[in-house]
Amino acid sequence: MEIDAWLWWLIGAAALGIALVVTAMPELAMLAVGAVAAAVVTGVFGGGAVAQVVVFAVISTAGIAVVRPIANRHRAQRPQFASGVDVLKGRQAVVLERVDASGGRIKLAGEVWSARALDTDRAYEAGQEVDVVDIEGATAIIM
Repeated sequence: MEIDAWLWWLIGAAALGIALVVTAMPELAMLAVGAVAAAVVTGVFGGGAVAQVVVFAVISTAGIAVVRPIANRHRAQRPQFASGVDVLKGRQAVVLERVDASGGRIKLAGEVWSARALDTDRAYEAGQEVDVVDIEGATAIIM
């Protein structure tokens, strides 16, 4: 029993799909799409061996040339999620006890924190709203 060429292309596409899942290389997806396109050319249009290979090569190359730069651009633009104390940087707090260069207390995100003024010549009085610029250990640096 002889297997038609279009079926070989679909078997190749399935093998590339499995390899894609195992290796997570997106280029294999483009090769699989090229193989499906070659199967369509063979099965529907009755294209010869040269047409099959040309369609496979053109579709695969075009897919890789178009998709790879887009994927790289998206990979480079991933949003950075803040966690831990980084979430507190830039937030506002209320001074509970006078804060100056040597220390004091603020209420930040519902918790009482020790704090220190960023500007050593500046002091903040109780009730004043301040911005948290940094966290050093367990001390908020405010301005």
